[in-house]
Amino acid sequence: MANKVVKKNEVFLDGEYYPITKPVQQVLASIYPAKVTIGDTTRESQSRLSVISWSDFRGGIGIESMEGAKDVDRAWWSTCSLRYKRHLVLPPLTTVVSGPVDGSLDIIQEFDGGLYCIYSDKKVYKFKTGDDGFEAAADTLPDVATDALQAELGGTLYLIIAHTGGYTYTSDASSFTDDTKDTKFLTFWEDKLWGIDNTGQLWHAATLGSETNDAKLPLPDGHVTDLFVARNASGDPIIYAMTKEGLYAHDATNSRFVETQLALPFHNENGKGTVRWRDSVYIPAGLGIYKYINGTNSAVVTVVGPDRDHGLPSDNRGKIVGLLGTHNDLIAMVDGTLAPGMADFFSSGESPAIPDSTGYSAVLGWNEVGWEVKWTATTAGKHVTAAYATDVGGGLASTDPYRLYWGFDGDLYYQQLQSDVINPNQIVNYKYNSSGLLYTPWFFADQIEVDKLATKVKVETANCSTGATGSNQSIKVEYALDDDDSSYTTLGTITSNGTTEYTLASGVGIAFRSIQFKITLTTDGDTVSPDMLNLTMEFRKKLDTKFGWSVNIDMTKTYKGNSPMAMRSNILADIQSNTLLEFTYRDDSTTERNYYVDIINAQGLENTATDERGTTTLLVSEP
Repeated sequence: MANKVVKKNEVFLDGEYYPITKPVQQVLASIYPAKVTIGDTTRESQSRLSVISWSDFRGGIGIESMEGAKDVDRAWWSTCSLRYKRHLVLPPLTTVVSGPVDGSLDIIQEFDGGLYCIYSDKKVYKFKTGDDGFEAAADTLPDVATDALQAELGGTLYLIIAHTGGYTYTSDASSFTDDTKDTKFLTFWEDKLWGIDNTGQLWHAATLGSETNDAKLPLPDGHVTDLFVARNASGDPIIYAMTKEGLYAHDATNSRFVETQLALPFHNENGKGTVRWRDSVYIPAGLGIYKYINGTNSAVVTVVGPDRDHGLPSDNRGKIVGLLGTHNDLIAMVDGTLAPGMADFFSSGESPAIPDSTGYSAVLGWNEVGWEVKWTATTAGKHVTAAYATDVGGGLASTDPYRLYWGFDGDLYYQQLQSDVINPNQIVNYKYNSSGLLYTPWFFADQIEVDKLATKVKVETANCSTGATGSNQSIKVEYALDDDDSSYTTLGTITSNGTTEYTLASGVGIAFRSIQFKITLTTDGDTVSPDMLNLTMEFRKKLDTKFGWSVNIDMTKTYKGNSPMAMRSNILADIQSNTLLEFTYRDDSTTERNYYVDIINAQGLENTATDERGTTTLLVSEP
């Protein structure tokens, strides 16, 4: 049965009744938190509205839920270009060249001013310079290609292709020689060609066709995943072999491999596509990447892969099948057809992250600050394979000679690359894709438990227009609420420039616990991109309603068996209590007006000597 007060001028507090000298005074104890401004922006002073502004996404993708102002430059996922402050524009145009056969494009390699593509049919095809097509097959290899490089030996430039059954080489791309020395990966060091086979046996040759065995990895067959040259602790370039267990350094003096300090947990994908870029070696492991810097008596290992932070959306996860360095980015080819190491994971006791053949392959770029999506497939369950960056293939008259090439589902894809950092306002001879999108992280103002109200959204845009074909550029703005990304509400599609303002729910506002924005850029031409300069949302937080009460307790006489001294002792115990106190002043048989409070202030008048009489004013409040 609920405690209640039936007499006038009386309150109940923590099991005791007290007389009061004047009516109870009620006050609102839940107050609005102080306003906040998030984002690189200056906003007008407002007494109650907070502001978040997105104008810089250079921190890259990978944040699903924001954690304060530090994540305001991040996106959850985006296919737009994120490299510019105050500019969100479309990605570069992707061109597709149909493959010469139905099969996988396994190797892309430059040789003597030409670009060569090696397919799973074991044939070598030359890409027609500036013609976006292929010449007839130049050669048929004895086996499927596993690696290739261009190297000069004895004053002659060669294209050399490994294919496990041996290696094949040519100096003119018309006459090819097959060598039966078993080879899986190739590298070039100290004027010699070096190769390693599936058993881990390393060999070298100063003259092609004349190989000498060298060191052998102390590992089971099939554990070597790459062969490359990088500096050692003394700063000298040496040969390294990457394996499923970690990195091994070649000791040329003693013809042996030495295990480095970069020992990794066993992973079937460890090191596949390892590359040296700038001052570091980048080693993929599934969707993760280790950045390895070797120095005197020390080595620094940093995790920098797209699996960091919150990772990638589930249908864009997969395994990295190759890394490639360009002027501005480290390129990662993410094969979304399988979870990282799908088939091998089952044999090693590991479990897949996504179902087979449900993911979308992608090409990602890392600029040592953040990850950007360069391209993503529109068809699930298709492989992305080899990649190469070169100015070969575009032709002398081409406006985009420096390109990133990659293989996808048997076709050759390419994008124009920039050799410097370009202001999108100043860029010339650059073409854009027809569409791109961006999802902001879920924003909950650092308090998921507090109700928020969005009142207004402002979007600043440039290069938007509507007119004849080739001059339509637009930006669509949508939002989703409370972690439900199954549907989005459209605010509008912007075709004008300047600031577009959306007053939400006709001024009433939209309540949310968390909110995410989806931005879609489109153009029907390829030389102009719509540009979102800034996205701003005004909002306020609202706490759950809490009340406080001021009561003036009369302690001038004994009341219901408690003397003034006893009442004073009870109140002191209540002040010191670590638990909440039941409080009411109503005649109510329910518990709806019985409150649990803390005493947050006490102030009173007392007589002296043996006279315990007086009054005490208590301020009690719901927590």
